[in-house]
Amino acid sequence: MKFDRRSFLKAAGVMGIGAGIVPAESEKTDRTHSKPPVSKISVVQIKVYPEKGNIKANHEKLMAILADVAKSGHVDVVVTPEGFLDGYVSTEESVAKEDIIKYAIDPQNSEYAGAVSSWARKNKSWVVFGCARKADDGVFNTALIYNRSGALVGMYDKLHLQNHDRKYTPGKHLDVYDSDFGHFGVMICADRRWPETSRTLTLQGARVIFNPTYGFHNDLNLCMMRTRSYENGIFIAFTHPGQALITDPKGQVVCNNEDNSNAFTVTQIDLSRAPANKGGHIPDRRTDVYKL
Repeated sequence: MKFDRRSFLKAAGVMGIGAGIVPAESEKTDRTHSKPPVSKISVVQIKVYPEKGNIKANHEKLMAILADVAKSGHVDVVVTPEGFLDGYVSTEESVAKEDIIKYAIDPQNSEYAGAVSSWARKNKSWVVFGCARKADDGVFNTALIYNRSGALVGMYDKLHLQNHDRKYTPGKHLDVYDSDFGHFGVMICADRRWPETSRTLTLQGARVIFNPTYGFHNDLNLCMMRTRSYENGIFIAFTHPGQALITDPKGQVVCNNEDNSNAFTVTQIDLSRAPANKGGHIPDRRTDVYKL
């Protein structure tokens, strides 16, 4: 029986499981044949400020940047900042909670999401795309996750909401996603402040966490991201409109680009340096003593 991915994903969205793990068929097949995961991957971090509330202009800006990314050669993963499509409009005092839905999309029917999906398929690249997502149970601050075939294989919704973020509905899951380069996680902006976020993803096998963000990116954040990588033995790609930062399993800085003249950065990371659940301080955890 032929597997109809389009019908499955549509059904998954209706049933409410589209926001969790939806392994891509190609990746599942690779696992079946025990194909080892790719080790070295190139990560593109888009580093441009979108316009508040101007979805059309932000989409055009994104597609122009992606066209330049395609010219730069093959890349494995593209990450946008948080809420790139709507310009992270929740920070505006003039936008009330009930107004957020005006800036949200349904990924299954959006022409903007469709264009990103097509780019991912054409360029055989994963894309982590920040937007406001409307669903039956609310509007979420979401990172859409497309695989190399352009299939929407996951939707991560921001968990930790404070201040202006309370205009969104809080996320309900913290999953990892399977890929040809192994398991990876996604967290959005403030999620990084809670060590439980990155630790939970790490314990599920993530070797790299993609972190779309729009919040502060100062010295405190640099220390925080280095610590999160070091304590878990993983890579973290912090992607902000004003900064592309990647920290490695030793807590060292791999990339830290704050040059406003660069619309994106390309960085290669070697995931063999981040063995799942074996790096950082993971092996020496005292779970026999920890109590909640």
